[in-house]
Amino acid sequence: MTSIDIDALKNIFGHLKRIMDENREMLIELDSVMGDGDLGITMQKAFTAAHTEVQGFTGKESGQLLLKAGMKIAQAAPSTMGTLVAMGFMKGGKSILKTEEISLSELSVFFRAFANGIMDAGKTKPGNKTIIDALDPAAKALEEASVEGKNVADGIQMAYTAAREGVENTKSMKAQHGRAAYYQEKSIGVTDAGATVAALILKGFYLGVRE
Repeated sequence: MTSIDIDALKNIFGHLKRIMDENREMLIELDSVMGDGDLGITMQKAFTAAHTEVQGFTGKESGQLLLKAGMKIAQAAPSTMGTLVAMGFMKGGKSILKTEEISLSELSVFFRAFANGIMDAGKTKPGNKTIIDALDPAAKALEEASVEGKNVADGIQMAYTAAREGVENTKSMKAQHGRAAYYQEKSIGVTDAGATVAALILKGFYLGVRE
């Protein structure tokens, strides 16, 4: 696959909805360790709404579709994580707003804007045990794949692998933000729920481009 068109992008959101449905209980359990335990419910609502929104999209610009998905997530899931994920999709969508077919280069621009948007909004950075610890490595992997001339499928596979490794790395980090920060040293050894969400988002893109 050399690019992601509107139909492929709609298919990706179908995967994202299914993935969040299937992982609802896992995210609830993971979030219950140091959070309020509603992450699975929040992400299920967010991507159910986003899926419905994009299926009804009649335009040709993929960037606009991604922006609208983010706006719908913000409306459907106005929690902290819902707002951050919405911000990521909106910032990412705006970064490639007029794009119709998303090349690997444009996909790397999207995910870099996605990650940077969340870092700016959440006042965080890599190493703070947040969603960024999976998103930033994924964005870097896409940037590297683009420079190397990889195709979209190979690039997103590299990004998904990097995101999963990022999730694993959060176990050794001490939480710096949100409710998890109250646990300080006790947060070490626990997988970050937000980073897990990021890896699931990358999984949706990965599965979508393989078809």
